[in-house]
Amino acid sequence: MKPSSTYSQPRPRAFTLVELLVVIAIIAILAAMLLPVLGKVKEQQKQNQAKSEIAMLVTAIQSYHSTYGRYPVSSNAMYWAAQAKEDFTFYDGSNINPLVSYSAPNSEVIAILMDVPDTFIGNPFLGTAWPNPNVNHQKNPQSLKVLGAKASGWDPSKGQPPTSGVDTNSVYRDPWGNPYMISMDLNYDDKCMDAVYRTKNVSQENGQAGYYGLVNSVDAGGNGDHFAFNGGVMVWSLSSDKAMDNMKKANEA
Repeated sequence: MKPSSTYSQPRPRAFTLVELLVVIAIIAILAAMLLPVLGKVKEQQKQNQAKSEIAMLVTAIQSYHSTYGRYPVSSNAMYWAAQAKEDFTFYDGSNINPLVSYSAPNSEVIAILMDVPDTFIGNPFLGTAWPNPNVNHQKNPQSLKVLGAKASGWDPSKGQPPTSGVDTNSVYRDPWGNPYMISMDLNYDDKCMDAVYRTKNVSQENGQAGYYGLVNSVDAGGNGDHFAFNGGVMVWSLSSDKAMDNMKKANEA
């Protein structure tokens, strides 16, 4: 009979509770270090998206203007801007235009640019339906879809936080869910005065020179609320802080 031998493989040593807690702590530290980096990357992506959408909006407005010889605005906005001899800013329907006796959401502009023919669109500020200036293609008789913005499918009536894109009420929202600010030169002087950026408190950098290339060519020393962009259209976003402060400089966070 051959001699037999036995071999028992040693069991792998299990983690002790202390070692397990140390591993968990290291993972938590690494995650805490990584989260801010991921947050910055995500924020940068949103900023890039907003810049792209703003450029697309400006191009669409210019294309419409080239085709029809007018800006994509409602008759009401055009009338009241003409009465005040002022430009006009579209936002969320709140009273953003202190010198003009009319306020409107940016859905008025988007409905025209995307040729939405419905009877009503939406006013975020009032939370109600809003007459569509482009009903039955009135403002876009050629049915040109000069703006190819993404539809978000977000329905304000559902009570969920707003998302980026054009919602079911034709309001165009930035990556943080805010309606885009859209200003147009409705007094046709080749200068665009935005309701917020026109103010000295926001835009004055040095005398008549303003931030981001804005200029006050009306008031000596720039001591007035007439800072303007030398062009027909201004579009901007409230960004991540969702703040709009008429008393804070444009370059301040």
